[in-house]
Amino acid sequence: MYKIKNFTDNNDINVLDTKGPFTVVEYLRDLSVTPMTAQTSYFSNLMNVRKRQVICNLATSPVTIQAGAMQWMVGNVNATTGLKGVGDLFSKAVRGKVTGESAIKPEYTGDGQLVLEPTYKHIILLNLEEWNNSIVLDDGLFLACESTLQQKAVMRSNISSAVAGNEGLFNLGVHGKGVLCIESPCPQEELIEIELKDDVIKIDGNMAIAWSGSLDFTVERSGKSLVGSAASGEGLVNVYRGTGKVLLAPVDKMTH
Repeated sequence: MYKIKNFTDNNDINVLDTKGPFTVVEYLRDLSVTPMTAQTSYFSNLMNVRKRQVICNLATSPVTIQAGAMQWMVGNVNATTGLKGVGDLFSKAVRGKVTGESAIKPEYTGDGQLVLEPTYKHIILLNLEEWNNSIVLDDGLFLACESTLQQKAVMRSNISSAVAGNEGLFNLGVHGKGVLCIESPCPQEELIEIELKDDVIKIDGNMAIAWSGSLDFTVERSGKSLVGSAASGEGLVNVYRGTGKVLLAPVDKMTH
C-alpha cells in the first residue's frame, strides 16, 4: 500500500496527456533555482522551455523504456531485461547496432508506478491503432512503449542513395497494438501531419520524425539528373512514397 502526495496534485504540475499506461506531466515553473539561474529560468518558462516527465501505471500494462530512463518507482514493480533467450539477445544486439538505439531496453511489470527522468524535450504519446499498427521513428526519439509492441530494424529502400545522403541505413520500427511514447524536438501543436494515399512527399532535410511502416523511405536527388539538382540549388531529399502518414517538424530536427 502506498500513497503519493505533492506530485500530480501539486499546483505547479500540469497533466498534458494520458494514453494507455502513460501520463505526461509538465512543470509550469522551475522553482529549484538560485540567484544566478533565476533569470534564465524565468525566460525559459515564458518560451515553453519546461521540464516534462512520464508516469507509467503498470497496473494498466507492462512497459518497455529506453535504457537509463527510469528515475523512481513505487509499489509492486519488477524490472527485467525483456529478453526471451539467446536468439532474442542476438537479434536485439544487431538491431541496436544498426539503429543506434540501446540493444537492451528494460521491461517493467507489476501494479505499481514507474516515473521516468525529466526532460526538456516534448513528450508525445502515439496510439499505434491510428497508424495502422506500424510506425517508423527517426533516430533517438524512442522513450517508452507498452510491452505489447514489437520493435524491429527497418532498412531504407535504396542503400546507395542513403549512403550518398549521409543518412543511416536503418531506423527503429515499432508495430502492434498499444501506445508509444516519443521525445520530440517540437511540441505536438507544431507538428504537421501529412496523410498520403498512393502519393509522395519529398523533404529537404531531416524534418520527418515518424512515418507509417507502410511507406517506402528513400533518399534521392531532387532533380532528375545531377545537372538538374545543381541548377535548382537543391541536392538530396528524403522521399516517402505510398499510403500512410508522415509526422513532420517545422524545422530540421538536427538544427533545432
